[in-house]
Amino acid sequence: MKVVLFCGGYGMRMRNSADDDIPKPMQMVGPRPLIWHVMRYYAYFGHTDFVLCLGYGADHIKEYFLNYRETSSNDFVINAGKVEMISTDVSDWTITFVDTGLESPIGERLRRVRPYLEGEEYFLANYADVLSNAPMNHIIDEVRRAGAAASMLLVPPQSSFHCVDVDSSGAVTAITPVSSMPLRENGGFFVLSQAVFDHLPENGDLVEDSCRALAARGRLLGYRFDGYWKPADTFKERAEMDAAYARGDRPWMLWEHREKVAS
Repeated sequence: MKVVLFCGGYGMRMRNSADDDIPKPMQMVGPRPLIWHVMRYYAYFGHTDFVLCLGYGADHIKEYFLNYRETSSNDFVINAGKVEMISTDVSDWTITFVDTGLESPIGERLRRVRPYLEGEEYFLANYADVLSNAPMNHIIDEVRRAGAAASMLLVPPQSSFHCVDVDSSGAVTAITPVSSMPLRENGGFFVLSQAVFDHLPENGDLVEDSCRALAARGRLLGYRFDGYWKPADTFKERAEMDAAYARGDRPWMLWEHREKVAS
């Protein structure tokens, strides 16, 4: 199943300074960029055909894969001056690089890669800035079982703010953490069918336009997930993720667990 990754935004909240031109998907988590971790997640479930929706910082992403070094994250042997890989990670991936514009909203980026999705009953999509251990193939099975046109991962609110109830006199009657409220937010992991394009206008938005229209028709499945889900939307969040990697706390790296079992 093809995987569409939206990796063309400016990522202003991620930058260290105004001079930092590294796009958000290329910010590092351990020795590899965010986008690599997202792609390895999908590859773990057998989905290795990627379509990258490029925009801002496209050259950084292209150069990374054009000059990819397998030795940075795989074991190898140097024999008679030649490198022999013991294991590899991206050798069986197919990656399509598509310029979808600097200012294009998510929906327009998806519209512009539609020709590369022909023949796909369902395909996957991701913002490329969130890591999770969500059971992707189980989600796909649930979408097929329900006959839904699309699905989105629903996660608990991540905000640390509080909601406050107040009466007409101004007296506070309740204070409730947002995280404990019976709400869900879009987790950025999508399973989509060709039907999304029926409700996606030019320069439209995937969630506001297409998903909203499908929901109104009872064709959007929400998959509730309470496991590991971590955004890297800001520099602070990415730094927290990098620190977790350094101390070995890597629940999103499902492939590591498989490799340990195999060894």
